[in-house]
Amino acid sequence: MPYVRRMDHVGVVVEDLQTATEFFLDLGLEREYATSVQGEWVDNVIGLKDVQADVVVVRTPDGSGKLELSRFSNPEDDEGPHAWAANRLGIRHISFLVDDLNAIVDTLVAKGTNLVGKIEEYEHTFRLCYIRGPEGIIVELAERVSAEATS
Repeated sequence: MPYVRRMDHVGVVVEDLQTATEFFLDLGLEREYATSVQGEWVDNVIGLKDVQADVVVVRTPDGSGKLELSRFSNPEDDEGPHAWAANRLGIRHISFLVDDLNAIVDTLVAKGTNLVGKIEEYEHTFRLCYIRGPEGIIVELAERVSAEATS
């Protein structure tokens, strides 16, 4: 019996919530809502004490995927963000299917975003690349180049 109905969102903790939000809006995601959270309920859910966080949720234009961007003012992270390599253990990247890979990459590079490697074609079905967003977040962009390609 399956218990999972669908994936709801992915949470990403950031230091600069405004910059991270703008980055994902530049990719074409849409702002769904913003809120602040604190209190015993959130402390109990995430296992930290005296939580105070601001949250912005962005979604893909078709509504099928969401990111919850959070900035904790309390407790603060003592280590800061790390720009880990793509092979580091753990959740390492977020992927989006896009319509115009070159235009998106040009726009983001003009705003200071860097490619991790190069734009490449995979088996005549996708053109794709990794970009490094704010605070080391790796985002894969994939553009379908063949009708046979599936999501």
